[in-house]
Order: sequence, then C-alpha cells, then structure tokens
Amino acid sequence: MTDPFSVRVTVRGYETDTQGHLNQAVYLNYAEHARWSLLQAAGISQARLVGRGVGPVALETTIRYRRELLAGDEVDVTCAFEWGGGKTFRIVQEIRKTDGTLAAEITAVGGLMDLKERRLLTDPRETFKDLTTDLALFGL
Repeated sequence: MTDPFSVRVTVRGYETDTQGHLNQAVYLNYAEHARWSLLQAAGISQARLVGRGVGPVALETTIRYRRELLAGDEVDVTCAFEWGGGKTFRIVQEIRKTDGTLAAEITAVGGLMDLKERRLLTDPRETFKDLTTDLALFGL
C-alpha cells in the first residue's frame, strides 16, 4: 500500500488564537487545501469540473484535535478517498507535525453534485475515473 497524498503547510501567526494555538476553523482550511491539491495533482481543475457540469460538495465533516499547533509549525496534511456504494464517498485526512506527531484527524463525507439538476451524482467514482489522469490518487 502506498502512502496517502500529502501537502506541507506552515502554520502562520495570523492563523492562531489568543492562546497561540492554530484556530480551530483553520484546520478545515488545511484539509480543503489538501483536497484541492489532490484534485489538481490528479489533473482535475475547478474549470474542468465545471465544464463537466459537476462540483464537489461537503456533506459532513468531523475533526478530532489531538495536539496543539503553534505558529511556525510545519505540518503534512494527508488526503485519502474511501469508496462505498452509492452517491457519497469518505475522505480521511491527518494533520501531522514533521516529527510525526498527530495533531488532528479529519473525516468528511462528500459527493459530486450535478450543477444543473442540483442533485448528487449516482456514482461519483465513475466521474472521477473519467476526469483523472491518476486513478491511484483516488484509491481506484
């Protein structure tokens, strides 16, 4: 099994709260950045999705905070797709300091929406297969 897709981010001072910790909402930004970076690495741009008439949607997100992050910390944000049946998929992510310390675990449920019909596609896996240049990034 290969390592999941990952991007490195440095915690910026303006992203911290009054205790000096990374603000809780910023974890979502890091997770979203990793997701879009994975899509880009797989050859799927926002323009390509819109051209196909679809867009990713977040249906549920859970964050488990494990260790604090401070300004200047470098972290790796992973992103792995998990497929079941049906209209949705899970994205499993971790935020780890470069020394391996787990700072947060993020799980999300998502789908692909038909932008005209405003409904989830029946099988988002097939659309990703058609659009991607790298099936492995999607665990396919």
